Amino acid sequence: MSTPPAHRDRGTVVVSGLASDAHTWNLVYLQLVIEELGYHVINLGPCVPDDVLVAECRRIDPALVVIGSVNGHGCTDGLRAVTRLRACPELAATPMVIGGKLTVSDENAGRHARALMAAGFDAVFPDQASDAADFTAFVASLPPAAQPALTAGRSR
Repeated sequence: MSTPPAHRDRGTVVVSGLASDAHTWNLVYLQLVIEELGYHVINLGPCVPDDVLVAECRRIDPALVVIGSVNGHGCTDGLRAVTRLRACPELAATPMVIGGKLTVSDENAGRHARALMAAGFDAVFPDQASDAADFTAFVASLPPAAQPALTAGRSR
């Protein structure tokens, strides 16, 4: 039995797989790491269609969107997904990252990372060019999400 994190007041993070990726273990790992950093995590799971990802992010208004890829199609699916997410005015300033196995080849990781950044990701963590410490340093550097103002014990 694990001990729950001491607090989760830094905001809500959406963790998601992409439409073509059926892997789950990476998303569970990401969830645990992010919770340890003080965030509440909503894990959308694997094989998330772009429409569902966009709708859930619009509904949740997360402090961060984290997309994980294992099947090697993260670059292709990620480009499409981040373009749709960034097209929503309410998500334009939301930090978004992607990582994992982004292509089926280990060649041109830098070129793919630059394309993903140009499309709208704030950080890219390719499996062959980054590690968990890079990811946790990025997440830990984010400012806490704004908390709703309280009036007489109730949210406004």
